[in-house]
Amino acid sequence: MNDKLVTLIGGGGFLGRYIAQTLLQAGARVRVAQRDPRQAFFLKPLGGLGQTQFVAADVLRPDTIRRAVHGASAVVNLVGTFGANQQRIHVDGARTIAEAATDEGAALVHISAIGAQADGDSEYARSKGEGENAVRSFAPHATILRPSTVFGREDQFINRFAGMIATLPIVPVLRPEARFQPVYVGDVARAAAAALIDEERFGGRAFELGGPEVLTMMELHQRIARLIGRKERFLPLPDAAGGLLAALPGTPISRDQWKMLGHDSIVSTGAEGLDALDVERTPIDSVAPGWLVRYRKAGRFSLIERAGG
Repeated sequence: MNDKLVTLIGGGGFLGRYIAQTLLQAGARVRVAQRDPRQAFFLKPLGGLGQTQFVAADVLRPDTIRRAVHGASAVVNLVGTFGANQQRIHVDGARTIAEAATDEGAALVHISAIGAQADGDSEYARSKGEGENAVRSFAPHATILRPSTVFGREDQFINRFAGMIATLPIVPVLRPEARFQPVYVGDVARAAAAALIDEERFGGRAFELGGPEVLTMMELHQRIARLIGRKERFLPLPDAAGGLLAALPGTPISRDQWKMLGHDSIVSTGAEGLDALDVERTPIDSVAPGWLVRYRKAGRFSLIERAGG
């Protein structure tokens, strides 16, 4: 990747920052394109002088995407949402990016999700599936990555549960038997870089990215409680109560997210995964304690107490 220009659409987000760092370490020049590029300026110190660029772009405005990918050797589409405009962002936006990358002659890595299918019962799964089809129609050479739930220091998944476990007397657990295969954000970043470095080998293929463990929702809560040294005070909610909660306005989970929990987020049998991309899978226990320590009762001082004891 030395001196090649890679455009990251949505590169200032959670996953984008790790992909940017991986590519910068590989010698690439990185152009971060998003609606407000100032929010990605924190990436500047990760690269050398002139190694990072920042441009304003919106997937709903094709002219801005074309400018963002102009001159790039490769493009990574990281744009996604659980909120409004999923159809426009996941489908129309993905089509715009794929068309622009193809016209530019650039390699393309498209970030989708496990469970993406055009006939899915949730809007997220359906729009992600239709987005993959749109990408393939314009960029059959694209590499599609479908991660399970992605975890890392800045995630909004494990951190949210850890905050609840640390503060609530009893933590309600939705769909306690739902299964996940959490994948470390650094592994997904390395997978994206591998797909770009060896486009001839990985182009045109799809990979489902999961970590080394499959955990139920309840097991994940129990794991987090253990890692932050908190007692397990969990209340499994029946589906009727969970569905009612998701239907109410202002709750932490939407109706669409509730539907998503009805399907396991695990790597399909026979699917190509991280191993096929030569990426070793990182267990939760090997990295999460480093940032989850802030949810312990004494924070980092708890580590000192344990070492002294």
